[in-house]
Amino acid sequence: MNVLSLFDGMSCGQIALNRCGIKYDNYFASEIKKHAIEVTQHNYPNTIQLGNIKEVKSEDLPQIDLILAGSPCQDFSRGNKTRDGLDGQKSSLFFEFYRLFKECNPKYFILENVVMPAADYEYLSRLMDTYPVRINSSTVSAQYRDRLYWTNIGREYRDLFGFRYCDIPQPKDKNLFLQDILTSGYTDKPKSRCLLTDTGQRNKNKEYLLNRYKTTGMITIVFEKEDLSMESIRPFNQKEMERLQTVPENYTSILDVKKAGDLLGDGWTIDVIAHILNFIDQ
Repeated sequence: MNVLSLFDGMSCGQIALNRCGIKYDNYFASEIKKHAIEVTQHNYPNTIQLGNIKEVKSEDLPQIDLILAGSPCQDFSRGNKTRDGLDGQKSSLFFEFYRLFKECNPKYFILENVVMPAADYEYLSRLMDTYPVRINSSTVSAQYRDRLYWTNIGREYRDLFGFRYCDIPQPKDKNLFLQDILTSGYTDKPKSRCLLTDTGQRNKNKEYLLNRYKTTGMITIVFEKEDLSMESIRPFNQKEMERLQTVPENYTSILDVKKAGDLLGDGWTIDVIAHILNFIDQ
């Protein structure tokens, strides 16, 4: 099997393939972020790096059996005030994925993105010839991470007009809670908020952390004391961020917490991708 991973990041797709025991001959990765490539090559030195997706040409590749992609989500995100969608500078890179998808014509594909406005959702679904499965990482991890996965892997059903819907079942709930993955301390939340790319960059000033925690709710804090006293709060450490994304512990150990947080916040929850890949016919 030849795999092409676009917007590969730190190669979460490769972790998931190995977790499933799926054998592959070549893993081609398109990525431009230097520290993402460093982590990938440290853990998977046989990865064939292709660089910028705009410069990847299908004629330079062997027959591709599986394409994996998590095209940039920033212009779809509910956290973005303008939400330019496919017209946005970053999310428009979807069309580079789609170009290679059509040129390579793989047997299988997975495309991941955030929950998005209805018009973009419909447009992408029509292009991919399937509606996605929606899975929240909270079923397999200690974090809420609601995502859409367009794929032709696994079960399907058709509507009255013959249009395909992905019918992969929801993962079995592992009943993992935030307290379970902490290296120390306590929490007042059952699950973490979705990790973001700036999770590892957050100023450890307690006043800042507390303000963000109480106002936007977009940050989860840890209390080092059981009485949940405010003077004992801290952000997640690197190992906890890896656990939240079900990434192998120490996978990002060659990076500092800032760079690791950038990759983990931008990555996939491994056990969700593994759940989908387990439906591949081998």
